[in-house]
Amino acid sequence: MAAMHTDPFQRLGLDREVLTVSQLNQRARHLLEDVFPGVWVEGEISNLARPTSGHVYFTLKDAGAQVRCALFRSSAARVRQALRDGLAVKVRGKVSLFEGRGDYQMILDAVEPAGDGALRLAFEALKDKLAAEGLFATGRKRALPAHPRRIGIVSSPSGAVIRDIVSVFRRRAPHVELTLVPSAVQGSDATAQLVRALALADVQGFDALILARGGGSLEDLWCFNEEAVARAIAACATPVVSAVGHETDVTIADFVADVRAPTPSAAAELLAPDSAELQRRLDALQRRLTLRMQHLLSNRRLQLDGLRRRLRHPGERLRQQAQRLDELELRLQRAVALRLQRAGEHLTRLDTRLAAQHPERLLGLLRQRLDHLAERLPRAMHAGLRERRQRFEATLQTLQAVSPLATLGRGYSILLDECGQAVRRAADARPGQRLRARLHEGCLDLRVESPPTP
Repeated sequence: MAAMHTDPFQRLGLDREVLTVSQLNQRARHLLEDVFPGVWVEGEISNLARPTSGHVYFTLKDAGAQVRCALFRSSAARVRQALRDGLAVKVRGKVSLFEGRGDYQMILDAVEPAGDGALRLAFEALKDKLAAEGLFATGRKRALPAHPRRIGIVSSPSGAVIRDIVSVFRRRAPHVELTLVPSAVQGSDATAQLVRALALADVQGFDALILARGGGSLEDLWCFNEEAVARAIAACATPVVSAVGHETDVTIADFVADVRAPTPSAAAELLAPDSAELQRRLDALQRRLTLRMQHLLSNRRLQLDGLRRRLRHPGERLRQQAQRLDELELRLQRAVALRLQRAGEHLTRLDTRLAAQHPERLLGLLRQRLDHLAERLPRAMHAGLRERRQRFEATLQTLQAVSPLATLGRGYSILLDECGQAVRRAADARPGQRLRARLHEGCLDLRVESPPTP
């Protein structure tokens, strides 16, 4: 394993070669893609982005780390579920490097729902708790008996599991006595029944116990992840083989048991070993190991030759440029949105100021003042006319008091000559002169008959 980690760096010749940044990123990308050509990773989606190109970008994270992921359009079209932020998924792809930014990322070709989130958290919490208490410690685990005589099987009496175990023992070790200690292996009562069955089997003098169940979902196998079952296994003085589910299923019972078997049949084979079969398997494994090593060495030689000769495929550069274009498009969209937001805020402020300075408000004030003046004008005109009428009447009364007409009303008259001038002295008149006497009512035409007397 150490050679696999150091060899790619040694072949770069970093102690003799000065690289440009582009060359460094290119070689780092090739190294990552060679070492991780296809891995499964589980996590939670965040920062999901879907540009118009049809590619999908997001960050896959867990409680302690995150990694960028790119799902190109051809692969995104095969994903059936709707991707969204916060969704727990399993992704498959190669580990690569976006050379333009030097960003470590995964190029995905498959996305599947992860599920079992809450149960998985509870599983990990209990696992950490029991591990801290030492229930998983290697030092407390006991070896299985080489030649067992009596085996206790804690499982359901119905189903294929018990038949598979019995079939293996009949074929490999028919002399071994098998005893079934029945218990429910699924449902609400399964936990209590498993605890009782383990305690009962532990006192019956068996050489080993097999705790067995067929495959199922995490929920179906959950009774084997309960703390009470784990502590019941740990309390057994008899060696316990856990054979729960299929090879890919892992339970808390597997960690606490002395030995974990991938399947119930495998558990039976562990306790009923066939030396001839073991030798055949050893020979087969040796041949597979030899072939695998030869194949791996051959692949490494081919990769080394390819690194010396190959040119970068145009498709890789196009994908890098497409990813860069998508990144710029997303930045442009964010910049345009921010610009529009700021312009909208500025427009709102201008609109507020315009509303405050709008002539309609001034016109309204002037219109109110005009209406007020229009109401005051008739009143002022009437008041003025009244005042002037009163003054006129007072003046008229005063005028009448000093008017000669008033004197005429008391019996006096006024003599006027031909020119309409008043004759004030008798000396001003001459005989034969025509005069007019103005009376209070009417006038009289007179003629002077004799000269005036002194």
